[in-house]
Amino acid sequence: MKTGIFSGSFNPVHIGHLALANYLCEYEGLDEVWFLVTPHNPLKEEDELMDDTFRLKLVQLAIAGYPKFKASDIEFNLPRPSYTVHTLDKLKETYPDREFHLIIGSDNWGLFPRWYQSGRILVENHILVYPRPGYPVSSDSLPENVKVVSSPTFEISSTFIRQAMEEGKDVRYFLHPAVYEALLSAFSR
Repeated sequence: MKTGIFSGSFNPVHIGHLALANYLCEYEGLDEVWFLVTPHNPLKEEDELMDDTFRLKLVQLAIAGYPKFKASDIEFNLPRPSYTVHTLDKLKETYPDREFHLIIGSDNWGLFPRWYQSGRILVENHILVYPRPGYPVSSDSLPENVKVVSSPTFEISSTFIRQAMEEGKDVRYFLHPAVYEALLSAFSR
């Protein structure tokens, strides 16, 4: 079972995340994608994040009814800050029957050498790199287990969504309807 690991803050999850995961299942050979909600990214300030359980709930709302997607809180129970290498180790230990493929954006691929134990992640795992505007990646010199996918690009960010909601903008078409309704309730408090 080829399982894509899409780890992120999902602060909040939006249609760009969902469309990318759908593309990876339908066009890049993944059987499923697990959305791993990260409690604290070492490269982000913690106070920027909405509540962990609320972000997980938003992912669960967004993927409900789609059998190829799963929400995971596995990183909630790992030491903080979360490091991808530890998450991948725990996943392989817990689910030895799956072949995991780490999904990262080309912007993060550029930062990858700065990741904690990036060399070990690279040697021990499959990595799928999806395009982000302004961050081209040449597939000529990549290791054999790293693949650049040609998924559509979406210039939508969670920061944009949060700022728009704070300004009272109607961004319903950038979000799954259930996520939009949950955020509308949260931002109207």
